Amino acid sequence: MTAYDEERLAKLIRALRPAPESWVRAAQELPLARKGLDEIVARAEADAAFRQRLIADLEGALTAEGYERDPAVLAALRARLTSA
Repeated sequence: MTAYDEERLAKLIRALRPAPESWVRAAQELPLARKGLDEIVARAEADAAFRQRLIADLEGALTAEGYERDPAVLAALRARLTSA
């Protein structure tokens, strides 16, 4: 492996094309989505009835409780609920 100094690395990074706008937006939205995800999971852990509604009908339960049904959050919730 070749060792690069900081100046060489800076030149290489500057030579890269800018990240696609959708990537930038997703990176900016990630902390908010993660906070919402953690809130839903914590509520499901504390409230057995809510957890059962999530498991039975994830999208319906979230809609009924006023949560936004973001596709990334839905996928993450499905993964966390099935692994729990």
